[in-house]
Amino acid sequence: MAKDMLPIVSSRPYRGAMAATGREGHDTVDQGAVTPDTKDWTWTLDRPCPDCGFEAAAVATGSIAARTLELTAPWQGVLGRGDATTRPRPGVWSPLEYACHVRDVCRVFGGRVRLMLDEDDPTFPDWDQDATAVQDGYGAQHPSVVGPELAAAAGTVAAAFDGVRDDQWQRAGLRSNGSAFTVESLGRYFLHDLAHHLVDVGARDSSNLC
Repeated sequence: MAKDMLPIVSSRPYRGAMAATGREGHDTVDQGAVTPDTKDWTWTLDRPCPDCGFEAAAVATGSIAARTLELTAPWQGVLGRGDATTRPRPGVWSPLEYACHVRDVCRVFGGRVRLMLDEDDPTFPDWDQDATAVQDGYGAQHPSVVGPELAAAAGTVAAAFDGVRDDQWQRAGLRSNGSAFTVESLGRYFLHDLAHHLVDVGARDSSNLC
């Protein structure tokens, strides 16, 4: 997968072979790689996502922090499910792997918000999410650890958005592929990522995510 594209699709396929063990030392099984998705999902800033129903353009800037907490809270319940560590089929992430991804998305976007507020027109460091999933052994991490980590990361990025002044929402930043964001559009793009993954794991219905 191209770096830093943050592709989002229903039943997002897992990209790459799993590491043999994760931080908790649990064995994990490589259930097969799939062709990387290199789509650029920035179009979701302009029109509703047909897969999850989320309409990023309708999000008020002042609500981004609160929506972040709203869209990450269900993960605690997801990680407590009996199927949390089970892939629904080969090539598709388990709920646990999705949770690890969402935790890391929160961390990455929190860093990007701070960078945009601290620097003029910065270029974001690359983040290869697929390589991270393999290197960190997402499927071998423990739900009881990932849950608090995800909540903490969500709280941190929510606080970053909550602290944005009115005159800072249009500060700009660039991805390495040239896609331009403002703090405002980055927040809306981020929320779509969170919303879409809740649908991926069956934690929300697409009809109540707008």
